[in-house]
Amino acid sequence: MTPLAPWFFRYTNVKVDGFTRKSMRKAQKQKKSQGSSQFRTQTFTELSPLPQLKDAPSTEQQELFTQKLQQCCMLFDFMDSVTDLKSKEIKRATLNELVDYVSTNRGILVEAAYPEISNMICTNIFRTLPPSENPDFDPEEDEPTLEASWPHIQLVYEFLLRFLENPDFQPSIAKRYIDQKFVLQLLELFDSEDPRERDFLKTVLHRIYGKFLGLRAFIRKQINNIFLRFIYETDHFNGVAELLEILGSIINGFALPLKAEHKQFLMKVLIPMHTAKGLALFHAQVTKCVTDAQLSYESIRVIRGLLKFWPKTCSQKEVMYLGEMEEILDVIEPTQFKKIQEPLFKQISRCVANPHFQVAERALYFWNNEYILSLIEENIDKILPIMFGSLYRISKEHWNPTIVALVYNVLKTLMEMNSTLFDELTASYKSDRQREKKKEQEREELWKKLDELKLSDAAALVQNNSHGLQNNNSNNNNHQENQEKGTAVIATDHEDPVVAMDTAENVKGVKTAK
Repeated sequence: MTPLAPWFFRYTNVKVDGFTRKSMRKAQKQKKSQGSSQFRTQTFTELSPLPQLKDAPSTEQQELFTQKLQQCCMLFDFMDSVTDLKSKEIKRATLNELVDYVSTNRGILVEAAYPEISNMICTNIFRTLPPSENPDFDPEEDEPTLEASWPHIQLVYEFLLRFLENPDFQPSIAKRYIDQKFVLQLLELFDSEDPRERDFLKTVLHRIYGKFLGLRAFIRKQINNIFLRFIYETDHFNGVAELLEILGSIINGFALPLKAEHKQFLMKVLIPMHTAKGLALFHAQVTKCVTDAQLSYESIRVIRGLLKFWPKTCSQKEVMYLGEMEEILDVIEPTQFKKIQEPLFKQISRCVANPHFQVAERALYFWNNEYILSLIEENIDKILPIMFGSLYRISKEHWNPTIVALVYNVLKTLMEMNSTLFDELTASYKSDRQREKKKEQEREELWKKLDELKLSDAAALVQNNSHGLQNNNSNNNNHQENQEKGTAVIATDHEDPVVAMDTAENVKGVKTAK
């Protein structure tokens, strides 16, 4: 018999507790919480400190500034915490000095400095992001993998921001380096798991959008592409919330009337984005975008879009939808409200009747909003008939006493708005219930009669079957007796020769007579 390999015991001895939370088991498997996407490809030479910029003569500062930028293009492996410590510290100190130098000095951003600055920034921040160490990463439950080289990358981002915000910054020169390729690489970094990096990227992209007018349409288009890929293909992108924050400020600047591009973005991207599994991670940002956009667009289309994608099986999402709907209704025009009130309150009625108490509670809170309450009062003739049945039934049947109390308050408010209509609906509801009870009783009686008829038919069938069996038995007995007699006669004929002769003579006589 072939002995088992050592690896067999190493893997089969692992015990998995089925009652341990999945996230805890995943955390136990994780050996490290930091990752680095930077790899040194060049031959390493130890860095040596350069003179301070503030101590150098003004005639030599520009050259020294360039040397320091070139020195900061050296990359280090931060996954190894014990090597190159001196060089890492020199680079960190140099980056800090460059940040201060760009922030406090004027006249240093000459044309020759732009390519060196661009090269240093691109070398440090642009890289291929590694795959997640945790394939089942859940942003709501798991800790993100932090960038190990963040001590240097953070300072590079700060330098980039100071560079863009410097009063001497010239977009006409910088556009040769901060171009579409630069923006594309920047947008790819938004998928980083490190929230610190995404926060810096958000600010940087916002500054670029503000300073480079020629890149604005391209930035919007590429963000649109990222969202479309997220909604319809991957269902995963770490920087959705940050990109939505940028769009929130962009949408506020949309000129009226809205262009077809902006309308399409609202209806084909922002509204379908509500179907994403991780909606809770960016719901606040997408709500702000939708609310701001519908101020410049028809609220009816926005509300219909939300009703189209209303969740059917996720109560948490339903609560979020209700909160967003309240924000939209808070700024809707009364004329538009009248056009959408019927489908809207049919959905609210279903939410109020939801057995999940959080959904029902969130829907009932609409009556705490003064503006929505005024809209309801203006259109009470349409809304009360839609809501009355669900409210009245819940007041009698709901399992949660808090919901019942809220429903009583809502019914009281609606009754004060139009007591006559309320009384009519109450009487109509009670008569409908009585008719339903009567029909139910008739249905039960009919079923009882059918059951009785079925039992009587079954009894008759059993009785008929028993008579049939008796007749069959008697017939069988008679037949058996006849067979036995015939057998006895035949047996006797063969045994007695005299009888046999008589029989032969009788037969012969019959033939002669004929």
